[in-house]
Amino acid sequence: MQRPLHSVSGENNGMPKTNYLGRRTVSIENEFLRLTVTEEGGHIAEVYSKRADVNPMWTPPWPTMEPSALKPEQEVLYGGDAEAKLLSGILGHNLCLDIFGGPSEAEAALGLTVHGESSILPYTIEESGNTLTCTAHFPLAQIDFVRTLTLEGEGIRIEERVTNKVGFDRPIAWTQHVTLSPPFLDPATTEFRMSAAGPAMTHPESLGEAAYLKQGAPFGWPNAPTVNGSGVVNVTDMKPDAPASSYIAVLMKPQSYFSAWSPKYRFAIAYVWDGADFPWLGIWEENRSRSHAPWKNAGVTRGMEFGVSPFPESRQSMVERGHTLNTPGFKWLPANGTLSATYFIRTFVTNEPPVDVTA
Repeated sequence: MQRPLHSVSGENNGMPKTNYLGRRTVSIENEFLRLTVTEEGGHIAEVYSKRADVNPMWTPPWPTMEPSALKPEQEVLYGGDAEAKLLSGILGHNLCLDIFGGPSEAEAALGLTVHGESSILPYTIEESGNTLTCTAHFPLAQIDFVRTLTLEGEGIRIEERVTNKVGFDRPIAWTQHVTLSPPFLDPATTEFRMSAAGPAMTHPESLGEAAYLKQGAPFGWPNAPTVNGSGVVNVTDMKPDAPASSYIAVLMKPQSYFSAWSPKYRFAIAYVWDGADFPWLGIWEENRSRSHAPWKNAGVTRGMEFGVSPFPESRQSMVERGHTLNTPGFKWLPANGTLSATYFIRTFVTNEPPVDVTA
């Protein structure tokens, strides 16, 4: 039975607060699902299926904590760089806004972390029946953000609104960093499906300590070129043996989705979104390859990261890249303006991978 520590820890203005893996969280549930969101970082930490008795969302193999509680002397435990605060608190599905990747030296000196403030700042979370509304102001980016999550049977409807608080148009990254892990995820048996349009490319920089794909190589989905140039490999599913690491960006069809199905749990999770909102799917694979802290060759994850940018990189690199495979790599947020998007999580208890996750 896969039941992580989860308990009611009190109330705030009448709203039940929960404790998940020692973190301050807020949960709502119905007869099918329990949805848990962290107060710090706003991560979707738990999409727990009561029927399958599993949470597919990423739980890192290192201790998780509130990013605000991370002391300078503890940062070395989480890598000791601009990613440390993010990794100290990351769980499940985190938001990358308004960068997708690392900060510049100047940005880092001001406190900007990898993937931006969105993944470390405190959120105000309000419950109304089967809905959670999560709001935050990003002081460095000068952005207001609202995410509304509504339980709908065996699925979740998610609406997001990004508001520019400055008086000029600006390029932004905006990526849903959805990461899956064991016990749901098994590199050898978990089956993936996605609505890839065809054009794809491997990351133009290093793919990690155990990279098996050629870097910076365009290819036709799903057959990516191997690092030694000896052939191609179908990258729909994970490489089953460790160590392995890779990152692929693939353009998605207008009706976009991915699904992951576990034969062990007979359970599938899917995300469905509008390709006009998020045209790219970045597929990040980490299978016991990273030796440095906090990974220590223990991480097993697959990130299914859909957004407006193909690759995690600095803001300057994102802007200078401009287009990849003839498709923009960022969005323009208008002066004092707003962008919005709606997408869905759907879950299935099924003996085989679901055929139509978009219905």
